[in-house]
Parts: sequence; structure tokens; C-alpha cells
Amino acid sequence: MSPGVEVLTAVDSARQQRAFAGALIRRGVVAGDRVALHTISGGRMLSAILGALRIGVVPVLLNRGLLDEEREALTTTAEPALVVDDTLLLSMLDAGFTTDLAPHPLARPMHFTSGTTGVPKGVWSGVLTEREAEGLAQEEAELWGFDAADRHLVCSPFHHSVSIRFGGGTLLAGGSVVIPGPFDASIARSALRELRPTTTFMVPAHLQRLLAMPSSAGQADAPSGALRHDLRSLRLLVHAGAPCPAALKHRVLDLVGPDRLWEFYGSTEGQFTACSGREWVHRPGTVGRGRAHRSLHTDDDGTIWCTVPAYGRFEYWRDPVKTAAAWREADGGGRSFTVGDLGRLDDDGYLFIEGRRDDLIITGGVNVYPAEIEAVLARAPGVAEVAVFGVDDERWGQRVCAAVRSRGTDLPTADLSGSVIAHARAHLAPYKCPKEVFVVDELPLTATGKVQRLRLPGLLGLAPTPTQT
Repeated sequence: MSPGVEVLTAVDSARQQRAFAGALIRRGVVAGDRVALHTISGGRMLSAILGALRIGVVPVLLNRGLLDEEREALTTTAEPALVVDDTLLLSMLDAGFTTDLAPHPLARPMHFTSGTTGVPKGVWSGVLTEREAEGLAQEEAELWGFDAADRHLVCSPFHHSVSIRFGGGTLLAGGSVVIPGPFDASIARSALRELRPTTTFMVPAHLQRLLAMPSSAGQADAPSGALRHDLRSLRLLVHAGAPCPAALKHRVLDLVGPDRLWEFYGSTEGQFTACSGREWVHRPGTVGRGRAHRSLHTDDDGTIWCTVPAYGRFEYWRDPVKTAAAWREADGGGRSFTVGDLGRLDDDGYLFIEGRRDDLIITGGVNVYPAEIEAVLARAPGVAEVAVFGVDDERWGQRVCAAVRSRGTDLPTADLSGSVIAHARAHLAPYKCPKEVFVVDELPLTATGKVQRLRLPGLLGLAPTPTQT
């Protein structure tokens, strides 16, 4: 087994949780405060997140891939009572202060999302009552069946909410967590084979890379080969985070069977559905029905709305206008939210996603927002207009690309493309940077002057041109 792989038990994590929570209280941090964790995604970070949440302190979790200027801007926006790096985290865990903890997390972590404006906004849920906290924890535990016998393999970093939900849920049920570090297909494969986890979550890009690994004979594993044997310990393999190609879904179904493969549809803001492999086989393409205590409905234009229980509430940090736009009163009581995705519901309530909004690119399971990148690229020398869009990619699901219109300089096309890419790398995290930049004479616009991002792949010969009004 790789020396960097951690196995965190419930007992060890509980000790770390109490220590971190005690150190927070000793520093004057109280329920409702935010604590920014600029830490590596390891067992200590997961324990710190859970320890904070179990005293009502909200961890602010940022992508480690962000540049310093991006991270500092978001940290300042969150107004944290404390910023914790790896050195401080270690000293807090060793300080000797401990405290009692609530049985369940009393809050949800704070994550940032962008969208149409390109300005990242925090998703804030505040502090939950004990009853709400119990309801949220029970919903997850009942859906996924967390148990003290479980060993969860973590394949995504802890700035992703799904890693906390599955890893944290497993630890709170008395199980253990395997943390192999940044995703590497060969290390994940070894962990599956040698440590025999019972559950894991992977985005489709992880599954693609796992299935593409060569066998010892140098050939890709057949569905009946060694990979099936390595996956035998799993009772639950969950995927989400990006659309899963049907061919990939069928391959994984053949490996683990329809009762062990699940997916869900959700967002930074909240969860919508869950779907077993067996349901998907009967309704190919569905992402399932509404989760417990939720109901789904769509507008005439296909916009998806989800009515949630009290513990599913959220607001956009310090932004009442965007918060109001995301919520509305639901028929029959309660409140519903939307993130702007489009879909349809069949007669049995199964949801089919028919259109991700054009202000979202999902690459390797990570959300990338074109408007945020466009705001940076617009400042690049020689750029008059810019549009960022996603192109289907076999490995990553989508890759980030950009089309730019020149300001009329004498810079050759190839040099302008290279200059824009260099500018992006200087100001954006690597996963946000366009892999390709195309110089165009004009950008496609609607009658009202809105850039038609979804048409660009087809117009540039990268994909069929969709109809977009």
C-alpha cells in the first residue's frame, strides 16, 4: 500500500474532533462563527471539519488549487473568526484542550459558487437546531446505510461537500475512512484491493481513469477481469458531480451490479435526487426521484425546483437579491429552490436532466463558471471580447475552452491565443484555465446581445451546433 494512504478510525477522529473544537472555544470562537481551513485534505482536516460543525462553528472550505489571490479574496469575503493552515491545525490538535460535542453536525460547511455573474458567492446555511441537525444526519444515514462496519474510500478532496457527507457520515456511525490523497487511479486501485473498503464515491472522470488502467498484461481490463475482483468488497459505489456517459454507466453496472451502483443529482446549494442502478436500468438517463422529505417540480420552461425541509435551507452570503431569486413559495406549503438547471419529470416522478445551464462547465467533477473566467480573460492584452465554454472530453467530461475577438492589434492569432493562456495561468487556478483559445471574428449573439456559449463548440468544429434561442 502507498505510504501516503491514511486510515482514520472513528475513535481517533473523535479524539481529534474534541481537541479541535476545544481549541476553537479556547480561542473565543463561538457558534455561528466561520473558520477558514487552508489545509491539506487529510484525516486531520476531516476531523477538524466535524469538530467545528459539532459545536456550531462553520468551516469555510476552499479549493486547494486556487491561486493565493483567489483564496485570499474568498477568505476575506467569508469574514472568518480564524484562518487555520496545516501548522496551526497540528498545534490546535496537540494543545490539550477538549470539549463535549453535539451528537450531529449543527451546521453545513460554507462553500463558494459563482454562476452567471462570475462573482463567487458563499452558500450559507447558518446554525441548525438540534432537531434539524438530527434530521439532516438521519436522512444521509438512512439513504446510504452508514454503519460501524463501513470503511469509506475517499476519492475527492475535502473542499467537496460529498467527501464530508460520506466520510463524516461513516465516522459518525462508528466506521473508518481511507484517505489516499489526490486521486490517482493506481493508488485507488491498490486501496480497493488491499484495504477492502465497503463504500466509495467517484465522479465519472475517476471511473473513466480507473477503467482505463492497463492490466498486468498491458491491456485494458475486461469487465470480467481483475477490476471486478478489486471492487468486490464494495456494497456501495456512488457517482455524481457530472453527467455520466451511458457507455461508462453500463460498464460500471456490469462490474458491480445494479444494486450496488447509485448516483445522485445535487449542487453546492442542496440535494435533489438519488437513483439506484436498478432504477436507471429501467429508466436509462434518469437521475432518480426526489430524496426523502423533498419534492420536485418543473416550470413550463423546464427549470427544476426542489422543495426542501428546514435543514435544507440556505442563502447566498451577504446577497439577499440572489437569495430571493433562488427561492419561492411551493405549492402545498414549504419553500423551493433552483440552481437554474433544466429537466423533465416522468409520470412516476423520475427526473431527467435536459440542459445544464450555459453558465456552468463541469470538468473532472469540479464546477467551473464561464463568467468568472471571462472577467479575467477580458483583461488580457489584445482581447476585445471573450466567451468561455465547455467541450465534451472523454477523460474529464468537459474541458474548458475560450473564444476571443481581437482588439485589432497586429498580434498574430497564435500569439494572441498563447498570450491569453499565459494570462489565465497567472491569474486563475489551473483547473479554470482554458486548454484551448480560439481567435474569432465575431461571437454568436442572441437578438438581445447575449453570447450563445452553447453554439461555440459547433461553430468551431468541435461538436454539433445545438439550437439555442
